[in-house]
Amino acid sequence: MANHEDDAGVEYEARTVRPYAVTGGRVRAANSDLPLEALIEVLPGAVSSQGLPPEKRAILQHAAHTFVSVAELSALLRLPLGVVRILVTDLSESGFVRVHTSTPVSVHTGQSPALSLSVLESVLNGISAL
Repeated sequence: MANHEDDAGVEYEARTVRPYAVTGGRVRAANSDLPLEALIEVLPGAVSSQGLPPEKRAILQHAAHTFVSVAELSALLRLPLGVVRILVTDLSESGFVRVHTSTPVSVHTGQSPALSLSVLESVLNGISAL
């Protein structure tokens, strides 16, 4: 890999591996796409794992001490968002990380059908704004 200098004089490593090679040619994760704001938590013992490609090891290192979002990982690794989503999904399926998403929680209100918590929060915020 070649080293280049950007405008600030800081060196960075130029990427010579194409994104499709990093994902094994996949353009979508096996399950649904992860949201940008999904938080990644590294499970105990995952950071010391051997035999992972550099991109997956970098994800584990960045998320080792704190929760980090999919969008942040994309920026930190200088990889396209789609590639990071695939790599995170792979790590999750392998038991290295846990993904926390903000999916609405279903709340039964006594009426049929059950309303989601996000709808109830929106109604409360609207009433508060009056």
